Amino acid sequence: MKILYTAEALATGAGRNGHARTSDGKLDVDLAMPVEMGGNGEGTNPEQLFAAGYAACFHSALQMIARQEKADISDSAVGARVGIGPTDAGGFGLAVTLEVTLPKLSAEQARELTEKAHQVCPYSNATRGNIEVTLEVSED
Repeated sequence: MKILYTAEALATGAGRNGHARTSDGKLDVDLAMPVEMGGNGEGTNPEQLFAAGYAACFHSALQMIARQEKADISDSAVGARVGIGPTDAGGFGLAVTLEVTLPKLSAEQARELTEKAHQVCPYSNATRGNIEVTLEVSED
């Protein structure tokens, strides 16, 4: 694979209760465990960062496919829910639900474009076979 761009970030402090910053300083956040996991929730967490990244990346993949297919995806949106919980093997795992809204397309067209985007999105390719990713498609 030819690398086109490399992002760099450093986490310091106490992991999930620490700090994260990108090398260019554009992302500079305090981290905190969510209340649901026993933390104070007074910072962002890795699951929120992953959800934001996956939603943005998937939306870009969807736009690329739409351009190729000359489909109108104006007013589209992609939301991501990232869940974390214990696995049967004793560690922790993630599960993702992507909520894709394509109000200008029929249900069939929206589902087809979403499936195609799922095949080209770098986050989808990285997670495929590793975590459960559920695609939910709506027209509004």
